[in-house]
Amino acid sequence: MTPPDAPSAPPPPGGRRQRTGQAGSAAATGLPSLELDLQFGEFAGLATHRAVLSKPRVRRWMQMALRLPAEITVRIVGKEEAHALNRQYRGKDYATNVLTFDYQRAPMVMADLVLCGPVVAREAWMMDRALEAYYAHLLVHGTLHAQGYDHETNERDALEMEALEVLLLQALGYPNPY
Repeated sequence: MTPPDAPSAPPPPGGRRQRTGQAGSAAATGLPSLELDLQFGEFAGLATHRAVLSKPRVRRWMQMALRLPAEITVRIVGKEEAHALNRQYRGKDYATNVLTFDYQRAPMVMADLVLCGPVVAREAWMMDRALEAYYAHLLVHGTLHAQGYDHETNERDALEMEALEVLLLQALGYPNPY
């Protein structure tokens, strides 16, 4: 969920970094290029999350949701870091599943996505979803937010974003997340 002040907010810890990695195989896929920085904080159960979130897999999920080339940092964190960021940038006193910090939407998308590993794992378990499928959903969701999609402004926008998520996840081979 995008904080209202994200475009002008300073980057969160572990956020915007000078990118030096490859942009992926965008030319071969016909998808927009994505320069991806995938980071992991420290928290219990980290190995499970690392196993699910290989860089090529995360890149594929996110590129499907992109309309323009992008530079995006994805950081998987524990509850304390997620809680602190959610409190600081959204005024919410809890750790949430995903935070999107969008800095630029065109001509290149520039954003940070922060996902709370323990919250994602708990929610996936509670909804009886595979951790991989739920991460795919949240990363597509956050990538759409980084491009200006919003489900909190009105019902029409929420339905548009939800329908797009369903189509993208089906194209990736995952079931309807709703």
